[in-house]
Amino acid sequence: MSIQYVMRPSRLDDLDALMELAELSGPGFTSLPVDEPILMGRLEKSDRAFHSRQKNLQYGKYLMMMEHVPTGKVVGCSAVKAGTGIDQPFFNYRIITLAQASHAAGNLRFDMDALVLTNEYVGYTEVGTLFLKPDHRGGGAGRLAAQSRYLLMAAAPDRFSDKVLAELRGVVDDTGESPFWECLGRHFFRMDFAEADRLSAITDNQFIVDLMPRYPVYVDLLPPEAREVIGRCHSEGVGAYKLLQWEGFEFDRTVDIFDGGPLVAAQRRHIRTIQESHVVTVEAGDVDGDPDARQGLLSSNRLPDFRVSIGKFLRRGEGNLVVPADILEALHLKPGMPARFWVRSK
Repeated sequence: MSIQYVMRPSRLDDLDALMELAELSGPGFTSLPVDEPILMGRLEKSDRAFHSRQKNLQYGKYLMMMEHVPTGKVVGCSAVKAGTGIDQPFFNYRIITLAQASHAAGNLRFDMDALVLTNEYVGYTEVGTLFLKPDHRGGGAGRLAAQSRYLLMAAAPDRFSDKVLAELRGVVDDTGESPFWECLGRHFFRMDFAEADRLSAITDNQFIVDLMPRYPVYVDLLPPEAREVIGRCHSEGVGAYKLLQWEGFEFDRTVDIFDGGPLVAAQRRHIRTIQESHVVTVEAGDVDGDPDARQGLLSSNRLPDFRVSIGKFLRRGEGNLVVPADILEALHLKPGMPARFWVRSK
């Protein structure tokens, strides 16, 4: 069997598997709270999105599950939110630089950074919820989970924004404590990081409007342990961060209000996977041993049955692609059907 993994739309019967992923993801992974009602709601919203049953396309929340084909087990997930800040505010801290100067003090001049509460990403598409079980990381699985989100955008571009962002988990230790939160957020919210994180997942975020500071916070006034983690991602998110940078995402000097993790953004048309992918006509064939076969990603390129797999494929002519039979079967494709193919450019 040449196929190992396939990304597919989540189903309502994925709750137990999603709960297991949430438990493994650890503290600070806001989009995977260990809460059955919330996760069931995510599955229901995803089902509506893939089947175009939501009232507005901008409200679509697409959750994809990574299935290990040999065992049939769910081993990971990733997601796309069509529009942020539409049904509830999406608050962040923007880092601004203030120039300080005084001629009276001997032409003294220096710059100081400050954190300002903003809600400026209204309507952006957000990619996130990327998590794999530890024993299924490597071998291209992480790349499959990440790039599937962009291939989804390419399959239905009218459902997504021209601007895309990603929010990475900040520095949180094994006990669930965030140095950024302890030194800043706790003073205004008077609650633990975990409780604030939970409220952000289950409420309309009005509590943030009510309690967050309304004036700039000078970074130099924060303790060193808080300053050091501003814009840094969790150790388990370093790989995801590198993939985002490879796609063309850039740090936007904006950080999460709870853990200080970085936000990165890109124009959808500039995302590398989208730029380098194209539609082909598939045909069945054996590519093992062919020196011209190259590893890439293939998606069914249609909704609601959107599927993506990684494998070796062979280009034939301008628009044809030879695909192993087991991958065609996993993607619910038949010879002669169109699909979207991505291969890394040389």
